[in-house]
Amino acid sequence: MRTDDFDYHLPAELIAQNPLAERSMSRMMVVRRDSGEFRHAHITDLPDYLTAGDLVVVNDTRVIPARLLGQKKDTGGKAELLLVEEIDHQATGTAFRCTWKCLYRASGSACAGICLSMADGSIYAEILEILADGMVLVRLTCNKPLFEILEEYGIPPVPPYIKRDNKTKAMIELDRSRYQTVYAKDYGAVAAPTAGLHLTPELLAEMEKSGIQRATVTLHVGLGTFRPVKSEIVEDHVMESERYVVEDDAVKAVNSACRLCRRVVAVGTTTVRTLETVATGRGLIEAGAGRSSIFIYPPYEFKIVNVILTNFHLPKSTLIMMISAFAGKDLIMRAYREAIEMGYRFYSYGDCMLIL
Repeated sequence: MRTDDFDYHLPAELIAQNPLAERSMSRMMVVRRDSGEFRHAHITDLPDYLTAGDLVVVNDTRVIPARLLGQKKDTGGKAELLLVEEIDHQATGTAFRCTWKCLYRASGSACAGICLSMADGSIYAEILEILADGMVLVRLTCNKPLFEILEEYGIPPVPPYIKRDNKTKAMIELDRSRYQTVYAKDYGAVAAPTAGLHLTPELLAEMEKSGIQRATVTLHVGLGTFRPVKSEIVEDHVMESERYVVEDDAVKAVNSACRLCRRVVAVGTTTVRTLETVATGRGLIEAGAGRSSIFIYPPYEFKIVNVILTNFHLPKSTLIMMISAFAGKDLIMRAYREAIEMGYRFYSYGDCMLIL
């Protein structure tokens, strides 16, 4: 299967640069797999397409305000770190030290031994090692816990297609608030599980009142999730692994729904990946924590998920391949053409699609 089979042309003006004034204003395109029919609705209509007993599963990862600005200690030149994944941490007296995989940006090449002053001097950083895929290993030393500093100085790592050349305080605060689900729990992601950005406390309460159940899993979204596939042949692509946690409460809820033949509704492709990763092969899931590198593309046979709420995805990405496996490539490509013609907003801050 060729990667180019999942390509499409998107007018630049349809790439949403900012969230709508309210989460509840998002449009929702409804795609029916059985009939190939499209309907145009709003996210507030979601309960109308679900029934009592359906189980909605969300990903409760919290996006780290992971982008740090500073300068090189020796030259004073500007430097930037994007914290991707913590490797270890320790606290000794008043010093807090941790080691992270990071992306590094500055004039000149990265090399071991470069020292940085980040976050107005709140963080001392030293590059320890150059890793693969443009990553560096960095030791951070702080005078208080890192996440306290990130809450004050960290910038949300919105994707590059959202232009933030002028990072004003108001824009940073907007992204802090809206590039995060309302049920986000533990820090760990460097990209939002964007389908969940549409859900509000009011909508969740309405679904609960209607007898629609909810369960939670965690997948800490990494940088690889939104990257286009570069190999010409789909099967040659290797997924970057991401950390997940599925606890007993979620297992009980999902397995009960599966046994009773009730629909499992995955909010977002990250939730799909998590559920399909922990599927036992008997139509059930099991608790656990680990790293998922599952790559879902046609003709994958889904074991757990019956309905997907998802955003519109980048061309030639693993995400559009996943939903093509779920609904069929021809139907998805036709749905994308329809969405473009109807002026839907695309990508992270864009509108959504409900695939039934």
